[in-house]
Amino acid sequence: MTARTRAFSSKRLAGVAVALLVVAAVIAGGGWYWYRAGQYRSTENAYVNARIVQVSSLVMGQVSEVPVHENDYVHAGDVLFALDARPFQAALDEAMGKLRQAEQGTRQDSSELLATEADAARAASELANAESNLRRTTELVRRNFMSRQAADDAQARVAAARSALAAARARVDKARAALAQKGGETPAVRVARAEVDKAQLDLDHTAMRAPADGWVTRFDLTRGTVVTPGNPLFALVEDHSFWVDANFKETELEGVTPGRPATIVVDMYPGRAFHGRVESLAGGTGAAFSLLPAQNANGNWVKVAQRVPVRVSIDDADPAHPLRVGATASVTVALGLAR
Repeated sequence: MTARTRAFSSKRLAGVAVALLVVAAVIAGGGWYWYRAGQYRSTENAYVNARIVQVSSLVMGQVSEVPVHENDYVHAGDVLFALDARPFQAALDEAMGKLRQAEQGTRQDSSELLATEADAARAASELANAESNLRRTTELVRRNFMSRQAADDAQARVAAARSALAAARARVDKARAALAQKGGETPAVRVARAEVDKAQLDLDHTAMRAPADGWVTRFDLTRGTVVTPGNPLFALVEDHSFWVDANFKETELEGVTPGRPATIVVDMYPGRAFHGRVESLAGGTGAAFSLLPAQNANGNWVKVAQRVPVRVSIDDADPAHPLRVGATASVTVALGLAR
């Protein structure tokens, strides 16, 4: 065999070896992809989310103090803003005055009840005396010591005494009704006390405090602004409340069930992987709850795989890598691992 023939054979063998290596690599890659596709579900259509509190005032008033600024981190109980408390303090003082008047009226009602009870006792005594006199007069008339007219007069006095007693007892019942006690307070006092409690609550609401730890965002509140109840002023993104909404295709949901472990990579931190678990699957696709849901009953219908939001928890949040609402992420759910 000539040197030229040997060189040609060597090149041929090298080419065959390379081809075999390429085929082996393709087979290995295909096998790895098939294995991973069977054990994992991944999507890049995922976004970080968190609980967001829309902060608003509970009473109407003028802002007098704004101790926080945009993007400040606040703790639960910190004052976010305060309203001018003077009108609310005046309303509380007025309610306290009405309460004292009601309590004074209760004492007067108590005195009136005692007086009516005394009148009723006196009327009862007078009735007893009139009935006793009637019995004596009747006996004297029977013996002809007194005229029949005297008996009629005694009978009239008994009837008048009974009427007076009935009227006195009615006044007692009326006084007791006005003083009907429940928990030691009359209805008037309870109403006045409720007004005091409401005024105190309104005064307390002049200082709006943070409901939880978090970041102040979309903040544009200044002193002098008049705020109204229920009108959102800014937002508070709660700390320790982050999760990821991963939008998987409906054809990829097999095996994606609550409890499955997941790995999250947020695009802003490509070298940091977070871990969590599938919490829940939405009850419908994202398109079904959009502002303008798709109308499939038309002549231009095209079958397109829809995406279903899957909520994934973040169990190892890292203060060194703070998350942001709306940040994009990639989520991989392990299907073959134990829950």
